[in-house]
Amino acid sequence: MLISIEHLNKTYIMGTENVAALKDVSLQIKKNEYVALMGPSGSGKSTLMNLLGCLDSPTSGQYWLNGIEVSTMDDGELAEVRNKQIGFVFQTFNLLPRLSALENVALPLVYAGFTREERLEKAKQTLEAVGLGDRVTHRPNELSGGQRQRVAIARALVNNPAIILADEPTGNLDTKTSYEIMSLFEQIHQSGNTVILVTHEQDIAQHAHRIVRLRDGLIETDQVNDQVIRMSSPGTVAAEE
Repeated sequence: MLISIEHLNKTYIMGTENVAALKDVSLQIKKNEYVALMGPSGSGKSTLMNLLGCLDSPTSGQYWLNGIEVSTMDDGELAEVRNKQIGFVFQTFNLLPRLSALENVALPLVYAGFTREERLEKAKQTLEAVGLGDRVTHRPNELSGGQRQRVAIARALVNNPAIILADEPTGNLDTKTSYEIMSLFEQIHQSGNTVILVTHEQDIAQHAHRIVRLRDGLIETDQVNDQVIRMSSPGTVAAEE
């Protein structure tokens, strides 16, 4: 099992109040699954994503990633997991404005021991894989929203992580561009990555093969998606083992 969480709880202290964001959540995700975490605002889906991505720690409960208990890791070990095993894609892209697309994608490789030449070559190959081989020298403000999200996806892929965590990846995009980005996620999944998508939009969740719905910090339903939307577009995304 790639991901296994048991009885996970997360409580935030808000002034004098304790707010339970997650309540006794248990979930298992196999390698190469494509899962959507769905729910309204305040349902706990973003809290769960932060815990799965090792960006936050649970108040109680266990989380195993590839058989290793994340709860017992120190900050250095958690940073290594985030850098090598998980690729993050955010709604707001989170690109550095003064860097080119190529330099943005190469950033995660700085901590992985590659030379500058190796980093830039690997970043170039990954940008080509997401259809941006002709935009490597462009800065974020010279790119459309869809192109910026493709740069962000390339940055998430450049370390060949086992897991891609995407938080509302189409939230700032129009319908046509959203369709193109979801097609790209389908290619990434077909290439062997585990994809975990956080969304509150039903039509976006329908691209996933399994939909986990959260409400009030609890898992409401966990179902295989029989209505999965299959898409194809030119080009493929290669994932290295």
